[in-house]
Amino acid sequence: MLLFRRGLSLKVLGKDVDRACFGEKAKQIMRPDDANVAGNVHGGTILKMIEEAGAIISTRHCNSQNGERCVAALARVERTDFLSPMCIGEVAHVSAEITYTSKHSVEVQVNVLSENILTGAKKLTNKATLWYVPLSLKNVDKVLEVPPVVYSRQEQEEEGRKRYEAQKLERMETKWRNGDIVQPVLNPEPNTVSYSQSSLIHLVGPSDCTLHGFVHGGVTMKLMDEVAGIVAARHCKTNIVTASVDAINFHDKIRKGFVITISGRMTFTSNKSMEIEVLVDADPVVDSSQKRYRAASAFFTYVSLSQEGRSLPVPQLVPETEDEKKRFEEGKGRYLQMKAKRQGQAEPQP
Repeated sequence: MLLFRRGLSLKVLGKDVDRACFGEKAKQIMRPDDANVAGNVHGGTILKMIEEAGAIISTRHCNSQNGERCVAALARVERTDFLSPMCIGEVAHVSAEITYTSKHSVEVQVNVLSENILTGAKKLTNKATLWYVPLSLKNVDKVLEVPPVVYSRQEQEEEGRKRYEAQKLERMETKWRNGDIVQPVLNPEPNTVSYSQSSLIHLVGPSDCTLHGFVHGGVTMKLMDEVAGIVAARHCKTNIVTASVDAINFHDKIRKGFVITISGRMTFTSNKSMEIEVLVDADPVVDSSQKRYRAASAFFTYVSLSQEGRSLPVPQLVPETEDEKKRFEEGKGRYLQMKAKRQGQAEPQP
């Protein structure tokens, strides 16, 4: 369980944040159930902690003024990089702050640091940006207005508005692309998409949900990471860890009692990384009036590690169909774009 502490000021990477906002901090020790057989903490475990921090701070802010009570629901997670692995026995420090609000959404930035409690050494493991929308407690299909935040500088609001418009456009484009389904193939060849693709079917129970009957975003992300991890392990047959997650888009709520199918398939491989597309479909099995729908989607990137924790080469993916070849080229484009961005950031500034 995460232990949260509310603060009126927040420090990120040792620097005071000069925004007028609420802050959340949490600590949690990593246990064997949180990690794989090599002792590396699952990416899904960290994603779940990140989402819990974001949900608490967003819900608290959206209820900070008099009016209709609400709960904040996760709509999107921007690209999240796993900068350093976290291991069993280390303590995760999670801190969150509200950085922008639109009329109907809240942007939250979350940082995760790991602490070796024997030496006291700390290191940054994750930085994530999440977007939440406030849903009325009387009617969870109704989106309420968000109380504004006060910015210390005009530029902060303008930069936040640009991020808001960019993520809104991306969510709309992604939703229209989500029509395909992962189909099983008999006797697939090694290193093909069909060979490693995997699916998990999960009945949504009360423990997966908020008090208002829909699934926690962190629960969904943890299941998505589990499926992506199985795909990666099947492909390279080594210890694998989550390296990054491209934007996770939540297209619709998943309610208690629904059956969800989480499907993962390899889309692209570089020399040392694997991109895996994960799709979440929700099936309201007890309600014949409602059809199966796409609830969430994302791209996960994994790397293969030796027993000493060193990066290993990845078997190259063999796309067979025209759709697989198209997805491979799209994945290659995302890989090259991110590689160029990292190289640009690494160059010394004049």
